[in-house]
Amino acid sequence: MAKKLNGTVIVTYRCNARCSMCNRYKAPSRPEEELTVETIRKLPKMNFVNVTGGEPFIRQDLEDIIRELYTKTDRVVISTNGFFTDRILDLCDKFPKLGIRISIEGLEETNNAIRGLPDGFNRGYTTLKKLVEKHHPDVGFGMTVQDRNAQDLVALYKISDEMGMEFATASLHNSFYFVESKNIIHDRPAVAKHFEDLVNELLRSNSPKKWFRAYFNHGLINYIYGQPRLLPCDMSVDTFFIDPYGDVMPCNGTKDKEVMGNLKDTDWDTLWNSDQANAVRARVKHCGRECWMIGSASPAMKKYIWVPAWWVLVHKAKSLFTKHPYSMYENKIVRDYRDGKVTKEELDACSTCDFSCQIDNGLSEKSKEQLESRSGEEIVAEDLAGQMKEEN
Repeated sequence: MAKKLNGTVIVTYRCNARCSMCNRYKAPSRPEEELTVETIRKLPKMNFVNVTGGEPFIRQDLEDIIRELYTKTDRVVISTNGFFTDRILDLCDKFPKLGIRISIEGLEETNNAIRGLPDGFNRGYTTLKKLVEKHHPDVGFGMTVQDRNAQDLVALYKISDEMGMEFATASLHNSFYFVESKNIIHDRPAVAKHFEDLVNELLRSNSPKKWFRAYFNHGLINYIYGQPRLLPCDMSVDTFFIDPYGDVMPCNGTKDKEVMGNLKDTDWDTLWNSDQANAVRARVKHCGRECWMIGSASPAMKKYIWVPAWWVLVHKAKSLFTKHPYSMYENKIVRDYRDGKVTKEELDACSTCDFSCQIDNGLSEKSKEQLESRSGEEIVAEDLAGQMKEEN
């Protein structure tokens, strides 16, 4: 029996947000080239599917895509900016088990400055509240932590806790997927301190799931200091991404787009076991980027469960006797930086930031051609204006 994989389906590169840490909105895909239900039908059986973009709810046929994905797996989660409230609520009515994760980058002023969406915080928060009011069972929001918003980290967690929903975290990454190469944490100790506070909040909770989330956030401190991953990366072995063009990739964290094959052109088994796919696996195994995103960390935490389980056991035991069972200085690199044994420049050199490189945007040639006469922002704005006109 074939092993079930974890999949991420990037249904579009079109996006209506203007996030400061992600330039994907400047490099949208053409609707005519985006994944069809026929191609999605070729995907294998999976443990879990994340649907993302761009902004997935820009696609007017998203319902058809979700319906097909439910033939492949029991759990589907959509990552969204939460702007299209009515579309989200309507889809959740049709698929009661559908997971929704809304990106919120801080409290109102901070979020709106980072995401560049008019009234973005209120739109996202309103969507969350309406889903909670409808007792939708799988709702949460996530935050990409950086210097500009780290101070809001614990406050957002407490909002999620009060609302009884999931709270996911990430930190800055650079890759072709984000069309970004210059993201970097400047004040690592300050950002790490906010992560430390969050870890302690999670450890003091009564939820085992939150205790393991604490371990994940401990790993984010390790990541922003540019250190090797806490657990092996098995992307392209246990997990895959498929982009809007049908290209199957190991992940979204590589500097340049790595293609294992195109699903439009073949069947899944042929693609997954091809020489091209194996060559990509060999490169990914030694990629050296040390990413720590939930898409790669979560499967690793389950596969190597004894590592996070021991960490959780030790720190949960400490939480019974102290309010601060975790310290970021448990990480040797944090102590070394504090003590002047390593410099900021040395840590910067360990990060995925590359101030000198030109980032590949992962677009098809036809998608690139549309950018010769118009900006990505103009293309998507015109697209959405047409959609609104149709709906009215």
